[in-house]
Amino acid sequence: MAAKARTRPGGRRRSTARRAADSAERAYAAIRQWIIEFELKPEQRVNELKLAEALSLSRTPVREALNRLASEGFLVFAPNRGFFCRSLDVADLIAVYELRSILERGSFELACRRASSAGITALARFWTEALVRFGHGDPDELLSLDEAFHRQLAELSGNSEIVRRIMAIHARIRFVRRIAHDPPEPRRIAEHNRIISALKTRNAELGKRILAQHIALSVEDARRVLKEALFRLYVSEPASLGRRAA
Repeated sequence: MAAKARTRPGGRRRSTARRAADSAERAYAAIRQWIIEFELKPEQRVNELKLAEALSLSRTPVREALNRLASEGFLVFAPNRGFFCRSLDVADLIAVYELRSILERGSFELACRRASSAGITALARFWTEALVRFGHGDPDELLSLDEAFHRQLAELSGNSEIVRRIMAIHARIRFVRRIAHDPPEPRRIAEHNRIISALKTRNAELGKRILAQHIALSVEDARRVLKEALFRLYVSEPASLGRRAA
């Protein structure tokens, strides 16, 4: 007679905890994508119950996901009122760009000290191959390639926390970057090559100066981009927002 399977002490608790973590992660990923794609509009109040129903989850993992998104700057929490999507605000957008500049320049300095020659070569190869797409790729694909370049550059710093923060910022500003760089500016494309050259020579100061120029957003540009963003969100037909990534 086969031996009866035994449940290890604490096994059921760990299994339950794992399922709860998986549910929270699924809620986080879905809601984050809705925010990025503006399925949830700026300043819109987030209805936890409706989100839970849409995701076929309880409110607990949804609330956990919302708290996490608020900590990352995607949402704001108002006591006694709940969670809201961030507004499209010039000062807020410039603040995010300033933070991005600080993080990317810092990661570049670390990369100059820590990156392997093979890692730098891989980044250069990636960008050479990506440039082929800039002649005929669609705007969403080109933005994804640009984000991938900056992610790989940050990864060469050897600091996973910096990489995580930079990618969260990229997600927050993806929609406005899609507008700001449509079509892609030849100057910004060329700056990627200059960044790689500075990295190859481990010239941290030069690379940081190029990145500061590359990432900078003026008040005038912020106003123009946000005006266009609001027009596309509330006036234009949905098709004008461009093809969304699958």
